[in-house]
Amino acid sequence: MNNKELSQYLLQSLNMGLTALIYGESSYVNAFDIKIMSDGFLFIPRLPSSYIIDDELYQKIFLIANAALYPRYTLLKQNSAYFVALDTDDIHVQRGLFFPWKKGISKRLVIPDLEAFAQSQPANTIPIMENLTIDYNKVTHIAIAGNSGSGKSYTLSYFLSIIRKFSELIIVDPKFDSPSRWARENGIAVIHPQKNRSKSDFVSEINENLSRCLNLIQQRQEILYDDPKHQFDHLTIVMDEVLALSEGVNKTIKDSFFSLLSQIALLGRATKIHLILVSQRFDHNTIPVSVREQLNVLIQIGNINKKTVQFIFPDLDPEGIVIPIGKGTGLIQVIDNESPYQVLPLLCPTYYFTKKGIL
Repeated sequence: MNNKELSQYLLQSLNMGLTALIYGESSYVNAFDIKIMSDGFLFIPRLPSSYIIDDELYQKIFLIANAALYPRYTLLKQNSAYFVALDTDDIHVQRGLFFPWKKGISKRLVIPDLEAFAQSQPANTIPIMENLTIDYNKVTHIAIAGNSGSGKSYTLSYFLSIIRKFSELIIVDPKFDSPSRWARENGIAVIHPQKNRSKSDFVSEINENLSRCLNLIQQRQEILYDDPKHQFDHLTIVMDEVLALSEGVNKTIKDSFFSLLSQIALLGRATKIHLILVSQRFDHNTIPVSVREQLNVLIQIGNINKKTVQFIFPDLDPEGIVIPIGKGTGLIQVIDNESPYQVLPLLCPTYYFTKKGIL
């Protein structure tokens, strides 16, 4: 299908779907037009018009076009109407609504041997899907959210297996579960609860480790002051079930935990100190707002609706995003200079451990 045929197909879909919203106006009476671009399409209204060009119209066009284009293209969901100025002297068509897309749909990675796969990957790269790879040099902090049984631990084990090749790891596992077993198999120390020990004592130990990381950040900042191009080794602090750390603990210790976490989140970018946080939800009781604002890889796994995404994607209305059914599916947003800022459907990798008994 060439651009002209695609344009006609979209026009037909919008003429039929928008009838009620724009009071019978259509491309047949020159009320609007479509222009296909390399990275999306333009809806060009002809003004003055009898219909209002607003967020409601934009989202309605998104719903119609996303379904019509699937699976050849995936429209990238916008939080509000995306206006662009057009290069023309005709005031009637000097603006358009832009709908960015990516070709094809999200496709899951299937990995027969995770250890061999991890060793084969270039340094600092984390493959997420067939058409999405993260550059760890451009990632500061990662959040993985999802309801119980959604596949968070499975996804975290994948990240750990890939990242351990190029990053030192500090693992905090309040449930003493799969991250601890993974660490045992890979010879990595874990901070976990111990018998006859209070929760406040456990979080205090975590605070001591976070304090050492903060000192390391300050040392690295002094090096950067004299040599701004100095390259550091990655250090990743991994925390499973963060909500379990912040609930039911002494207020003073909790405040210290939040303060240390905030400072690391704010200062870690230039010094290659990363956070990977996993939790069922990321409200203000789980992590401080200042930490959430510094997360630049956001993953929501499992049931997707306005309620489940309200903390990790507070401005997103997920209506119209086509999310495949199955384990380890959801949404991902990578905020860096190369990836599209928009939220994408996610299919987490399917992999197999050669070592048994981790998950």
